[in-house]
Amino acid sequence: MEKVLVIGCARSGYWASKLLNKKGYDVTITDAKIIKEKNELEGLGIKVFDNGHPDILRNEEWSFVVKNPGIPYSNDFVKYFVEKKIDIFTEIEIALRYPIFYDVAAVTGTNGKTTITTLLYKILKENTLAYPCGNIGTALSEVVYNHENESANIALEISAFQLLGAPSFHPEVAVITNLTPDHLDYFDSLQDYYDAKNLIYKNMKGNDDWFLRNIDDETVMANMKEINCRVVDYSLEKEADLMLKGDDVTLFGEVLFNKNDLKIIGKHNLQNAMVAAAMAYKLDATKESIRRVISNFKGVEHRIEFVETIDGVSYYNDSKGTNVDSTITALKAFNKPVILLAGGHDKHTGFKELETYKNKIKKLITFGETKNELAKLKDDSIICETMEEALNMAKQLAKKDDVVLLSPACSSYDQFKNFEERGEIFKELVRKFK
Repeated sequence: MEKVLVIGCARSGYWASKLLNKKGYDVTITDAKIIKEKNELEGLGIKVFDNGHPDILRNEEWSFVVKNPGIPYSNDFVKYFVEKKIDIFTEIEIALRYPIFYDVAAVTGTNGKTTITTLLYKILKENTLAYPCGNIGTALSEVVYNHENESANIALEISAFQLLGAPSFHPEVAVITNLTPDHLDYFDSLQDYYDAKNLIYKNMKGNDDWFLRNIDDETVMANMKEINCRVVDYSLEKEADLMLKGDDVTLFGEVLFNKNDLKIIGKHNLQNAMVAAAMAYKLDATKESIRRVISNFKGVEHRIEFVETIDGVSYYNDSKGTNVDSTITALKAFNKPVILLAGGHDKHTGFKELETYKNKIKKLITFGETKNELAKLKDDSIICETMEEALNMAKQLAKKDDVVLLSPACSSYDQFKNFEERGEIFKELVRKFK
């Protein structure tokens, strides 16, 4: 029986360990924190080591290691296995070893992933059995564990971290939405980050596989490697396979939907909808289902999400704006004065790109780990310790027709578990103003 070590018992590690156990592997799982599912996993025959990684695990002979994608390869415990040249996979690689009836539409990039994947899933499920997986919420291993023998389409949001540990990953259709600096607290260089994103099409080949290429994004175009499958170019501004022709979004000349069908704001969301529609069409979604879903789509929680209008001031939750480019996209979506709340965990990407858009910010209120660096963007910035303090300050300063926008330009790990928790707390605090 092959022995496998799973490092990290978050959602992906938990389900990868259960799937591997079901498939007959001798599984050990370890986590730096307490594993709350310890009794359940041990009841299945899985060995569990929590509250740290004991040295005895270094001395075992492992067939391979499965790593939580968020744990960097520079982590001392992980680095030991890197140096021993033991294969280190992520959960996506494990999950896709088993189902033979899944077609996968994979979405990566710096921004727009969740909106595209959500919309894609909603269209796909109008046509056939479909599951949303990856960073969007459900571990792919969970779907395989419970539904391995079903025929299904998978809408998969996949990160650079996940792609690094998935050497055989082969989607039927894929996209890199855009590329901007991010995750320099994880990667050794910006080029390493871009190279990881390009792994999405590494195993795609022939006309049956489609890679959607964003020709409006100079960084995407500059970083393209050799692509061995069908390339479908898309653009909001130029002639392309997937393009805007008048008010119609067309794919190879066929109308998929009318731009006025889309109710959510921003050019970026029109581009997101174009990509989702084309990917769904590739997996045999009907044009009628594409139009129906797009016309009813209200957007993604925590992404330029309207919360309330109170005393003439509109409050928006963009907690998913975890990098500078996301925050720029959010600022560009408004034609009203914006009081921006920004700050959080420092990913070492800098904030200089925001300089160009500071005139769209009526008042900048910063908080968290990066509060002092962000405050340098505007001479009259206000520095706070917490998001709650920043929001209370915004309420005092806001006038009728202003927008108060939480778009942190940073990840949440300095003060919150994740961006979802940050966004939920923001919405709760806003609603208490009523």
